[in-house]
Amino acid sequence: MNTVTSKDGTTIAFDRSGQGPALILVGGAIQHRAIDPSTARLAELLSPSFTVYHYDRRGRGDSGDTAPYAVEREIEDIDALIQDAGGTASLFGMSSGAVLAIEAAAHGLAVSNLAMYEPPFIVDDSRPPLPDDYRQRLTELLAKGDQADAVELFMTEGVGVPAEAVAPMRGMPFWSGLEAVAHTLPYDAAIMGDTMSGSPLPAGRWAGVTIPALVVDGDASPAWARDAVAALVEALPGARRRSLEGQTHEVDPEILAPVLREFLAG
Repeated sequence: MNTVTSKDGTTIAFDRSGQGPALILVGGAIQHRAIDPSTARLAELLSPSFTVYHYDRRGRGDSGDTAPYAVEREIEDIDALIQDAGGTASLFGMSSGAVLAIEAAAHGLAVSNLAMYEPPFIVDDSRPPLPDDYRQRLTELLAKGDQADAVELFMTEGVGVPAEAVAPMRGMPFWSGLEAVAHTLPYDAAIMGDTMSGSPLPAGRWAGVTIPALVVDGDASPAWARDAVAALVEALPGARRRSLEGQTHEVDPEILAPVLREFLAG
């Protein structure tokens, strides 16, 4: 394990592997190294071609946390990793981590290429929008120490998993790992902002992000997720799209890795 110190003094932990141009993997909600073997496998598959940074976002795993939270602090975390990598890096963002990666590029960080998988925007009526009070309710549950209900709220209203499917999950061994990072769920809600409201993406919000960009989805994912990818491709100048046959949001790293390698090497 390696660490860097972010601008506000927070320690950010990461694994570094491989050789070649730097690539930073930005996880989505709840993801971190201890409970995310899929991203660890992706790092392993990419390490023959890249120096891969697989890090714990602040508040998770071995990374520290400093109040108050702001999206800008997470952007500074990425910048600290970029500086460790020599001053420039490509980013791959998964789910809400894709949106964080876009924001990092929009803030002028030295990002050479930007790859994303299924940022969870809701841009039309193909699924219910996130309620306006979603982040507030998360925060209130966590303030009461109710991590389990916070995770359930995220799963049902944030992800869209039916409540009857979430109920039995609460008794499964992995659930405690989700509760352990439940306090970071409002962080991802802040990153997403109002982009899950069912409205089109804000016009011109990322117009300044002109670096090479690839937005990937699975063709077996629901319509709302694929509509989000199409909307982002329209919003990012020069971005292109790639759909992976038979894949969903739980993408197979064995299928994703060659797509990222081809894009980043080009």
